[in-house]
Amino acid sequence: MNNELIINASSNEVTIALLEDKNLVELSSEKKDQGFAVGDLYLGRVKKTIPSLNAAFVDIGYEKDAFLHYLDLGPQVQSLLKLTRLATTGKNPDPLMSNFQLEPEINKGGKINQVLSANQWILAQVAKEPISSKGPRITSEISLAGRYVVLVPFADMVSVSQKIKSTEERLRLKRLVSSIKPKNFGIIVRTVADGKKVADLDKDVQELVAKWKASFELLSVSKPPVKILGELNRTSTILRDSLNASYNSIWVNDQAMYEDIRNYIGEISPDKIDIAKHYKGKAPIFENFGIDKQIKQSFGKTVSMQNGAYLIVEHTEAMHVVDVNSGGRVKTGDATQEANALQVNLDASVELARQLRLRDMGGIIVVDFIDLHTPNNRKALYEKLKTEMKKDKARHNILPPSKFGVVQITRERVRPETNITTVEKCPACDGTGEIKASILLVDEIENNMRYFIKEQNEKQLTVTVHPYLEAYLNKGTFFKPSIVGQWKKKYKIKLLVNANNNYHIMEYHYFGKNEEEIKV
Repeated sequence: MNNELIINASSNEVTIALLEDKNLVELSSEKKDQGFAVGDLYLGRVKKTIPSLNAAFVDIGYEKDAFLHYLDLGPQVQSLLKLTRLATTGKNPDPLMSNFQLEPEINKGGKINQVLSANQWILAQVAKEPISSKGPRITSEISLAGRYVVLVPFADMVSVSQKIKSTEERLRLKRLVSSIKPKNFGIIVRTVADGKKVADLDKDVQELVAKWKASFELLSVSKPPVKILGELNRTSTILRDSLNASYNSIWVNDQAMYEDIRNYIGEISPDKIDIAKHYKGKAPIFENFGIDKQIKQSFGKTVSMQNGAYLIVEHTEAMHVVDVNSGGRVKTGDATQEANALQVNLDASVELARQLRLRDMGGIIVVDFIDLHTPNNRKALYEKLKTEMKKDKARHNILPPSKFGVVQITRERVRPETNITTVEKCPACDGTGEIKASILLVDEIENNMRYFIKEQNEKQLTVTVHPYLEAYLNKGTFFKPSIVGQWKKKYKIKLLVNANNNYHIMEYHYFGKNEEEIKV
């Protein structure tokens, strides 16, 4: 598969598009200097505990308090609170915890007020960014992600990504990581570590340990709310998590960011440094790669497919609803209605999986496929949808189609949904849905013309209008002169009315003797 990353950097925003075989599959944007991103580490203050929710609200500096549920505390939260307390009170504990005595794990069925209290300081990590009217969701089960491994403080374990299927390779990685794992730290081996040497893994571990140490040095001089450690920006995160041999090029239109990306790739994958390229074309970068057109085609309420079928995508506060329609698709030959419905549904499942990634839709998604009456066909649709959704890195669950053809999907939501406006305000009605009556428009043109003649002493005018209006104004009969003819006689002026196909129906402009526009 041919993967390309196209990065459009402006003065205050960076927009990133991922293309798979020239098709847009992911689109994300971030404001420069944006805070409260997933992975950011904050020192916060507990504002209050809510026993009925078994949760606490924590001030980490956002306009709305962050939400921390008891289940997001993590089993070793008492150890984290102890280490944080020692660091913030000047006791200067060893951040590597070589002589640190871990506290007992908390009870999974416990209560929030048994662990936290108002005004208590706590180190927490953003798990979900602020969405709509909700503040960030945070966790005190800290994890620091690197290129090949994830470092988990207080968790003395080693685990390997389930996506690495080879039993021999899994055992090899577990053995290597166990030999370099620091005490009182757990390590999760990521999928991209497949086949890597111990030197690569050790370098990654040491960099994450250095981040952890730097965080605790900052804790000793900090008061909540304050950011302790920032996650990589979105561009670097995508490169860190998904850069592999399938990437052919990374295009960026900003010189400084281009150099940063080259340096970053040089650190994590030196053999691929040349895939970073600086775009210097005259056309905007997204227009050059056909991304603007794909955005307009993909983000509307109606999403068309090449076979003539289409999806209707509706968003509500509680869920997303997708309706599959066959449209004008007609299958020739001996295909039955059931076979046609199955083919439309299979094609729709491909586009649906793409739309979920592209819009980053999360929560509950209900999809109304075309009814299938044969159990084998419903099973084929279910398997096809699961196969397409395997490309999605977000955690998700898919239920088999019901007898009504409805499929229910839950998809992890950690960031606000990507929403692109694909409609434009009508220039004729200015978005109101109403325009002036044509007779009033003609009166308005005449009133403005009268003002130019009497107040500005204009002797010659050209009025340019939409072709329909031009025909109406210039048309006369033998018995009755045209409206333009009546105006000429009435105001004793040289008057010409021209048509312009580019004008909307209610648009008109005045021009003087020297063809300079006269403003009303």
